[in-house]
Amino acid sequence: MQHLDKILVFIKVAEFESISKAARALDIPISTVSRKLSGLESNLGVSLVRRTTRRVILTSQGRDYFNQCIEPLTKLQEAEQVLTQTQKKPEGTLAISVPMILSQSPFMDFLSRFSKEHPRIRIDLYITNTYLNLVAENIDVAIRFGHLKDSSVVAAKLGKIVRYVVATADYLEGRRLPTEPEELKAYDCVMFNARNYEADWDLVCGRKKVRVRVSGIMSSRDCQSVAGFVLRGHGVGLLETAYCDKALACGDLVRLLPRWTSAEIPAFAVYPTRKFLPPRVTSFLKALATWKNPLWVPG
Repeated sequence: MQHLDKILVFIKVAEFESISKAARALDIPISTVSRKLSGLESNLGVSLVRRTTRRVILTSQGRDYFNQCIEPLTKLQEAEQVLTQTQKKPEGTLAISVPMILSQSPFMDFLSRFSKEHPRIRIDLYITNTYLNLVAENIDVAIRFGHLKDSSVVAAKLGKIVRYVVATADYLEGRRLPTEPEELKAYDCVMFNARNYEADWDLVCGRKKVRVRVSGIMSSRDCQSVAGFVLRGHGVGLLETAYCDKALACGDLVRLLPRWTSAEIPAFAVYPTRKFLPPRVTSFLKALATWKNPLWVPG
């Protein structure tokens, strides 16, 4: 409606029966109130008020118009108030996208605690290694690993993860343990997202960096299944600490080349925009930033 601001001025004038009081209530100049009121009368082709030296009196047409306008205008103000209050409280649907590695207990425990602390927030969780389009899929926050290629999203670094070269004792039985990364070429390797059953493993030791082309008969696009194949003795794997720490501690896995790890892989929380973040998103980002977990370390 083109005349909504003029109608609001008219309503205030009618309520206060005064142009000056309406101007103070709206925090605008008296001249602006007079101009908008005259403009509305001109648009409608009727006189809405009679001006005297002491007060403003509604005409019969003005009274009818006031009665017709006050209810919908009140509903608009109530709708604005509801929206404003909603923006102040952490509530509504929070859509989160995470990779498969976060389908394990630590993240589920964290999400459970967050939900209990914010019972008015509804959780909609997507677990996939596919990078969903945040805007197209209406995702509020996504957790992603690795260097980001999409410059259109906002990214907050959560920490970093590393991978260890590991295998089972059964697989290693009768085989000489490698002493240098290049020797991994002689082993069956279980790979993540291999091409033609080959993959490049980037390893670091202090300032030393090396890229090794490994091969094998097992490849997956899911980190959890890679870890599963390694634990079942199908070969050597480069596993995130979240997948191998417990197995190393209890002896189910053996760490190879213990001075070497993968290059650090950054972990990010990404979201579509910095502007007008609803409290449900800011509350989740704050909780995520302070979450101490086995999946990544600060840095």
